[in-house]
Amino acid sequence: MISESLTYLRNSEDWVRTVLIGGLLTLLSFLVIPAFAVVGYLLRVVRATMRGVDEAPEFDDWGDLLVDGVKGTVIAVIYGLVPAVVGVALVAFGVIGASAGDSGVVSTLGGIVALVGALIALVFGLLAAYVIPAALANYAEHDRLSAGFAVSDLRPVLASGTYATGWLYAFLVVVAGGAVSGLLNAIPLVGFVVGAFVSFYAAVAAYYIIGRTWAKLHPVEMREGELTDERPAV
Repeated sequence: MISESLTYLRNSEDWVRTVLIGGLLTLLSFLVIPAFAVVGYLLRVVRATMRGVDEAPEFDDWGDLLVDGVKGTVIAVIYGLVPAVVGVALVAFGVIGASAGDSGVVSTLGGIVALVGALIALVFGLLAAYVIPAALANYAEHDRLSAGFAVSDLRPVLASGTYATGWLYAFLVVVAGGAVSGLLNAIPLVGFVVGAFVSFYAAVAAYYIIGRTWAKLHPVEMREGELTDERPAV
């Protein structure tokens, strides 16, 4: 599946244009709106692949793309808030205790709390990273924001070996893309720019895997008159 994911974008006649647009949007993601567009495109990838569409979607219907991206970002941010809040709170508590303590014992305990807090945040962060693709896929299938938080739908998926394997493959693709981008960053300016394109390509490949994995767990047929990039409902 990994090899198929790496050639997925090239299944479109306009794949070069798609990569160029996606890479530029990724490069400009600090402006927020481009980041929404990238998330919207990744949702199109999931929506298409779970329905057995082999051709990669295009960047078009920008209004719908951005709306989709905003909703997907909301889902991801909400899941990411828990580890962020818990981690920051524990680390801050530990740091304050370590710096304000009058004795070495108190300072040591504060340092331990800060370390434990960082580890808990890491575990929660990995858990959120595991849940978010499934939540986005469920949203992509049902076109309802609430589907991203439907515990009854997500629980059996998250507990399945099929999803765990697919998620691991997708995770490895993203990590490999990040490693390549990191190496390219050693080249001043040019490496940073090219790295954005590599990151986009890796993200698309990863969400191709998520879409295919979701299709194994929840076979989804193309609804009559449906386009894979149609505007989702709230």
